[in-house]
Amino acid sequence: MRTIPTKLFDYGQEEIDYLKSVDETLGAAMSRLGKVERVIIPDLFTALVYAIVGQLISVKAVHTIWGRLQERFEDISPHHLAMQSADEIQSCGMTMKKAVCIQQIAHAIDGGAFDLETLHQLPDSEVIRKLTTLNGIGKWTAEMLLINAMERPDVVSWGDIAIRRGMMKLYGLQTLTREQFDQYRIAYSPHGSVASIYLWALSFE
Repeated sequence: MRTIPTKLFDYGQEEIDYLKSVDETLGAAMSRLGKVERVIIPDLFTALVYAIVGQLISVKAVHTIWGRLQERFEDISPHHLAMQSADEIQSCGMTMKKAVCIQQIAHAIDGGAFDLETLHQLPDSEVIRKLTTLNGIGKWTAEMLLINAMERPDVVSWGDIAIRRGMMKLYGLQTLTREQFDQYRIAYSPHGSVASIYLWALSFE
């Protein structure tokens, strides 16, 4: 099975010190947890397929399906997946809707109708706008690509249940309104992605 290249989200003391200075509660949690590493997939197409697989399912289920995908197809590239049928992709354990979505996106990229690499030159809002023109890609999936492939520094996703759960645990909240969420998100800026990495860790404790 071909190994998919990964790396760790790149951040250091500067981001940690900043977040500790703007939010004492988060800072205390960061000190307790130590440096939390986030594995990312730099290849945009591979990361996009991974994000689609991860829509609305548990982390454990994602790992299972992702393992099957790699075993079955080895090469997770637009050209290779464009040649597969949706049935073959679906047989790895995902819904048919996701399989069709992956196959269509692979076709669009392989045929030149969509250029993923140009996203690197665009601001976050434009990356989200472009990605959400693709079938099956909503804002959450686009935001996951921004963090988990592009290493954009300031992404805190309202659509991510685990991030919201981490925030509620951190601040001892029974509910979380969009207004409260936005207040925290703005406070974390410009290092929201590192805050997200810690919120994920807190949500799974």
